[in-house]
Amino acid sequence: MNKSNTIFLILSLLAFSLLSAQDTIMPLWPNDIPNQVESKEKEAHNKEGLLWVTNVQKPTIEVYLPAKQNANGQAVLIFPGGGYHGLAYDWEGADIAKTLISKGVVGIVVKYRLPLSKSLTEKQNVPIQDAQRAIRLVRSMAKEWNIDENKIGIAGFSAGGHLASTLGTHFKEKVYAAQDEVDSISARPDFMILVYPVITFKAGYTHLGSRTALLSDAPTDDQIKYYSNELWVNEGTPPTFLVHAMDDDAVPVENSILFFQALKKNEVPTTMHIYPDGGHGFSLALDNDHLKGWVDSLFDWLESIE
Repeated sequence: MNKSNTIFLILSLLAFSLLSAQDTIMPLWPNDIPNQVESKEKEAHNKEGLLWVTNVQKPTIEVYLPAKQNANGQAVLIFPGGGYHGLAYDWEGADIAKTLISKGVVGIVVKYRLPLSKSLTEKQNVPIQDAQRAIRLVRSMAKEWNIDENKIGIAGFSAGGHLASTLGTHFKEKVYAAQDEVDSISARPDFMILVYPVITFKAGYTHLGSRTALLSDAPTDDQIKYYSNELWVNEGTPPTFLVHAMDDDAVPVENSILFFQALKKNEVPTTMHIYPDGGHGFSLALDNDHLKGWVDSLFDWLESIE
């Protein structure tokens, strides 16, 4: 074991030793972070209503554990949205994780790198690198965190939904060089939760801000096809739970519909909830008596797939 791996293991064990008292934050990468170069750029946290994180330099997972007696074996990695410009870290991350643990589900917020960072090369590959590594790392820690390694799902909101659906349709692809034994573990999610997700990068229904951030303002046809995730659904795509509002004027509801149709065509179990109003970015929707029911529907669905 080289020095970097030794340090990574020590940090991981130290973090685990604190779990009995609090949740933990773990780095994703034990060695050099792929596609990252030195720069003067600094990660920024701006708290104005919600916590907005930009220029992520050191991607992490933040783990929220229910009491061992309450844990049901399920875990969900959460990818906050933000148009690939930033992360709505508490609104679509930590608050979701805390809601999950109230039902015995481990909630894990993924702080993934963003393609607008000046510290990156081949920026379009970076978010999926972090996503694949994150689920492998969680699966490697399943026993320690009272997780069933076959009950590990993902949730994504808005552009985070695009990243989650990219992971759910491209999990077999090698997107980075292996660094340790963790990278031999499957990156396939056991289920997906996609909330007002960006799915397609094709003209007409895409969220142009997300597409431009990831691929630039002049993407190739091949890039658009690769990241239009409705085109890559097959029989191995995980069961999926979809939520969207019809009046979403940022990410058209057709994104969820296109993905639902592809799942149905490939006979992948799926549930979709489309609400008449709610707009975009509603998170838990606690201020909407009708829309907030999506969370109860989610927990019913999670029980049904056990």
